[in-house]
Amino acid sequence: MALAHVRKTVSPSGYRGLRAFDSLSLARSERDEQTHFGLPVIPFEEIEHHYPPEKYGLFIPIGYRDVNQLRRERYEMGKQKQYNFATYVSSRASTWPDLSVGENSLIYEHAVIQPFAEIDKNTIIRSGAHVSHHALVGDHCFIAAHAVIAGNAKVQDQCFLGLNSTIRDNISIAPGCIIAAGALVLNDTEENGVYVGVPAVKLKKPASELNLE
Repeated sequence: MALAHVRKTVSPSGYRGLRAFDSLSLARSERDEQTHFGLPVIPFEEIEHHYPPEKYGLFIPIGYRDVNQLRRERYEMGKQKQYNFATYVSSRASTWPDLSVGENSLIYEHAVIQPFAEIDKNTIIRSGAHVSHHALVGDHCFIAAHAVIAGNAKVQDQCFLGLNSTIRDNISIAPGCIIAAGALVLNDTEENGVYVGVPAVKLKKPASELNLE
């Protein structure tokens, strides 16, 4: 959240369709301070009473906690409240004019998104990550710094790709997977799997049982 605030401050030109970013909105159970970066903290459950969706949009740049589940829940709550969502693409990212990127997505500086790649909604792509031509990154994903997704590869919904991980061309990462830092994935994965090593192998423990903070 803090990094997203900094990027909004130093590079506002990267925002597309942003209406307001006037508060940091958390669930009441998570509220432990009145202000953050000088902005008011209000319960997410009450946000529409302070910032009605007729006048404001939302941007929810929560990280990979619980394999992106928290960000997904907040996004879906915002949709139920009838909000429109912003998308941030850094002006220092390398993208092409045909870029397809969904709402509430965040692409950091020096990320490379090649032609014909597609980034779906509510997804974060960190600095230096490389998404090759015709690759797809699904909804509610987190792609860590310097991860590489090769051409025609597909990363399905709610996956986490760790630092410097590599997904070879023409394979599919099933929904809910965790790909560990430095892992090299050479074959299709199974849903809710955790993959580590070079070449990557699947652990017995499912991704849903790992505590990603």
